[in-house]
Amino acid sequence: MKYLDEFRDPGTLRALVAKIAGLPGSVTLMEVCGTHTMAISKAGLRQVLSPGVELVSGPGCPVCVTAVADIDRAVALAHMPGVMLATFGDMMKVPGTSGSLAGAAARGAQVRVVYSPLEALVLARENPGLDVVLLGVGFETTAPAVAATVRKAYAEGLCNFYALSLHKLVPPALRALAGLPGFHVDGFILPGHVSVVIGGEAYRFLVDEFSIPCVITGFEAADVLQAIYRLKSMKKSGPALENEYSRAVRPEGNPRALSVMWEVFEPADAEWRGLGSIPGSGLALKERYRDLDAGSWEVSRPEPGGLGGCRCGDILCGRIRPVECPLFGVSCTPDSPVGPCMVSTEGTCAAYYLYEREEP
Repeated sequence: MKYLDEFRDPGTLRALVAKIAGLPGSVTLMEVCGTHTMAISKAGLRQVLSPGVELVSGPGCPVCVTAVADIDRAVALAHMPGVMLATFGDMMKVPGTSGSLAGAAARGAQVRVVYSPLEALVLARENPGLDVVLLGVGFETTAPAVAATVRKAYAEGLCNFYALSLHKLVPPALRALAGLPGFHVDGFILPGHVSVVIGGEAYRFLVDEFSIPCVITGFEAADVLQAIYRLKSMKKSGPALENEYSRAVRPEGNPRALSVMWEVFEPADAEWRGLGSIPGSGLALKERYRDLDAGSWEVSRPEPGGLGGCRCGDILCGRIRPVECPLFGVSCTPDSPVGPCMVSTEGTCAAYYLYEREEP
């Protein structure tokens, strides 16, 4: 698109890189969005900005942060007689203790990939003899669409439609991350998509309580470089919360999307891969919609187990880079992933594998 030309102009990018290099000192910054992770790797920004800027990845991939126990529940639901599970495609290959949804489908479970939550409603209408369960995964970006779908099913009186909400909320996770013993970054590159919904002020606590500089930004290379420049500048000027994505993000967010989300969902404790249980960081169906909640069903599932040495949890907390995991590129590849960070198109391991593999 023509209006994006200025964000992709090589001269503009070189000028921003020079401005960043001209600032004194070095910084460690964490991006908290899987799309940012992919953009950084694809543009080669880590290499261009080193050694003055170290970029590490945080828990910004909703597929990656989904806990093993939640994957196990989804797989168990898919195996229940008379159940059809509708899911977005990036969840199919995420491994659980005893396999993935793709494996369940191969063994005869009725698993369907959908591209919109509303497609699950169509499946429910077309299959009145089956209980159709929509697997709701994502951050505040996707939760409003799932909420609107649940509300529509309820209004229609569709008695064979259910939802399994594995949604996560970003601000509580950032609070938990910032409070971890030994955790330190010089700034957060905050997610654009999530911020369109929740607004910029939702992150104010990171500056006020933890004195961590924060910049919301978009997904072009120039967007990310401008955010890095502002964050490195704050090393001298002091921490602040800035919005470099004002063409899409407003301070108050999207009130209509938030209204739908909070009409259907309420905060609930949730398990995050790498971060453990975080109070109020998930979304559960409110009492009015509780009859549509597949999360309350009794299922038989194995005791959650490890994933053969996968270190996705450490990668999601910024403790290590993917290339420091002994499985990376050896037994764990996009064709045969051991952990979710290699599965998702927003996963840090997938980004490194595609664009930043270090050859022997």
